[in-house]
Amino acid sequence: MKTLLINACVRKESRTKRITNYLLNKTGASVQEISVCEQEYPLVDQDFLNMRDALIAHGKFDAPCFQLARQFADADNIVIAAPYWDLSFPSVLKNYFEQINVVGLTFRYSSEGVPVGLVKAKSLYYITTAGGNFVPLEYGYGYVKALAQSFYQIPNVKLIIAKGLDIRGADAENIIKQTEKQIDRLFEHK
Repeated sequence: MKTLLINACVRKESRTKRITNYLLNKTGASVQEISVCEQEYPLVDQDFLNMRDALIAHGKFDAPCFQLARQFADADNIVIAAPYWDLSFPSVLKNYFEQINVVGLTFRYSSEGVPVGLVKAKSLYYITTAGGNFVPLEYGYGYVKALAQSFYQIPNVKLIIAKGLDIRGADAENIIKQTEKQIDRLFEHK
């Protein structure tokens, strides 16, 4: 089993990454990590799109610009570590998704124009932490869940969240421990 960790944690002492490591230890799978903060992404402009469209049209999916998409499509499971920022996630994660959404590699369109997934992954775990309790999920997790289910057709998409960590008087350590117990329950029967 190959698990792809998509790490969007900016801080070295990230609580999101700590919880992610706890989950990864539960899976027992070999992990390949991509730190999206350390990647250099090309500017997605007209020239880039023309170049990418030409490569897709000629089936040249071995081109270097598709390396991240190939890696994503080949993973058995996917874990995304993304702290909750400004009603979403760090912007570098969006840059990553722009690179891996490749028609013919991570998804295709049916004759009716509906996306059909081409990735191997059966599970995607989205791990996030938030300092407060105001955490509407439709912009961050909701976006990732929609891609996972509608484009990639990953059947098992799970949210793991620790929130309220920075509220005055909050026991952040206990909140993290409760989140780890949630992970334990996810893996009880595996």
